[in-house]
Amino acid sequence: MKKVTSISGGKTSAYLAANYPSDFNVFALVRTSDLSCKYPDEFLRKKVEDRIQKPFVGTLEDDVIIQTIFELEQFIGKEIHWVSGLTYDEVVQKGYLPNKMKRFCTTFLKIDPIFYWWAEMIGEPIEMQLGFRANEMSRANRMLEKVNENGLLEYKATFEKNKRGQNKWEEVEWQAPCFPLIENRIFKTDIEKYWSDKPVPFARLNNCVGCFHRNPILLRKMYEGHPNKMEWFAKQEEIEGRGNWRSDVSYRKIINSNLQQEISFDEFTECDSGYCGF
Repeated sequence: MKKVTSISGGKTSAYLAANYPSDFNVFALVRTSDLSCKYPDEFLRKKVEDRIQKPFVGTLEDDVIIQTIFELEQFIGKEIHWVSGLTYDEVVQKGYLPNKMKRFCTTFLKIDPIFYWWAEMIGEPIEMQLGFRANEMSRANRMLEKVNENGLLEYKATFEKNKRGQNKWEEVEWQAPCFPLIENRIFKTDIEKYWSDKPVPFARLNNCVGCFHRNPILLRKMYEGHPNKMEWFAKQEEIEGRGNWRSDVSYRKIINSNLQQEISFDEFTECDSGYCGF
């Protein structure tokens, strides 16, 4: 069974890629077609397009993630496969906005492109290395509860159309999740120490700048560094019929609020900061 490492762009999955070699490394890029979020480095923007074989305007994650993946590839000395599915703009145009109860953004932006890359590149069950740390056993257990009797996760996918021209869906066995950092008792402090003297840049937080899992105070803090991207999130709520990212407060209200005091990213837990869960 071939082994694949899922790389998110954060320090944990990068640590996994650097210390637990696999047959393949794969990174799913979140794209936007909004020109206000255009990636500033034209050379790297074109380089990304060459990797994903799709147009790349910008990302709704921290722009640093682009440098992270290129530099990490050099550091580990092994290719990282870039994949990307729908843009986030296309995802939200499908209807209402994703939220904590229905996180279909993760499906369309992360899992879907990785699955179809796997189908084309490998096509047989794999062992998927995931960057869950030693204190994240509950996350691992939730994933393990979903495996079938063969110990594999299944994914509902379509590769062809039926006689009526409709997508023909099937459940496909594709991966056995594994968690090397849990098995080896690797904590956040170990990972921070490892990267402290390495030449790979990382964003303060990875995943989407306006992730609805993030604490509203943290979202306001993100606006200071990424006003164009937080504006994108706020504008989606202002389109009739799409609803809100959160049930408690609108993003426009978050943006218009004032921080009462200077805060540090270190004050927030991982639940506050948001994660894609894959």
